[in-house]
Amino acid sequence: MGTVHRPRRGSLAVAPRKRSKRIYPRVSSKRAMKDVKPLDFAGYKVGMTEVRMIDDRVGSPTHNQQVVVSATVIETPPLYATGVRAYRKHPYGEDPVSEIWAEQKKELSRKTSISKKKVDVSKKMAELEKKLEDFSKITLIVNTQPVNAGISKKKPELFESDLGGSVAEMFAYAKEHIGKEIPVKDVFVEGEYIDTVGVTVGKGFQGSVKRFGVKLLAKKSQKLVRKAGNLGPWHPHKVSPRVPQMGQMGFHKRTQFNNRILKIGEDPKEINADGWKRYGLVKGQYLLVRGSIQGPTKRVIRMRHALRSHMGKVLSPQIVSLKV
Repeated sequence: MGTVHRPRRGSLAVAPRKRSKRIYPRVSSKRAMKDVKPLDFAGYKVGMTEVRMIDDRVGSPTHNQQVVVSATVIETPPLYATGVRAYRKHPYGEDPVSEIWAEQKKELSRKTSISKKKVDVSKKMAELEKKLEDFSKITLIVNTQPVNAGISKKKPELFESDLGGSVAEMFAYAKEHIGKEIPVKDVFVEGEYIDTVGVTVGKGFQGSVKRFGVKLLAKKSQKLVRKAGNLGPWHPHKVSPRVPQMGQMGFHKRTQFNNRILKIGEDPKEINADGWKRYGLVKGQYLLVRGSIQGPTKRVIRMRHALRSHMGKVLSPQIVSLKV
């Protein structure tokens, strides 16, 4: 009998399939930009809808015609810039050497300890400016504001946001925005491509059939049916990570590339009808992103400028109607 060739089941690109350490992810890679603005943002997944729009993709069979596309709504309450952090380079990378915290909002006490001591932010920033030549980059420490979203959640997420531009421009931006809110319109524009980073829906501990899609064994097989045929050869005397086995499925950190922003809305009445299933009513600013986004409703989605985008000029989408 000849050798049977088939594609292997289950991608190794996402191995190991372990549970995410926390419910909102870290964004390790960001696109360096000359524009002085934050390089990422965060929002809460609301749900999916349909959009009727003009297809502006050059070379598409439906170019300049009306098409119906699926889209995901992400509510994006403004981020609050609660601090500034400065980094210095050394032979093995970068280390934080100084940080300044503004007056923190009460909700942040649910996430971290708040110092009751009042700090003169302008004086601290002036001291930091004198050492500007020693720093390699300046970042903002920001937190989300779920109390301004449609979810019944009070504990915010706290993370760092890198800035574009030179070190002097980063410092100027941080000095201007520390202790203030940053809306999503200051970061993204309509028609731009973004990457979404989030934690997928958790499905718990599953077997190899559901986890990898392997074929059921014959009825006459020994012991089990819902498993791999064997765990590999006797030698080498170990099990290869390529063998489909039972384990954790879902609740993984995943990055989705090149999702196009169709709309940056400020009026929630445009998309609110009787409320969104398992979410409620959108209260403020939101993004309409083409296609599906990983994770369940209410989960935090972090967004960055697309790393792999080859689009030159950013075209503003022409939306005809929106299904509510």
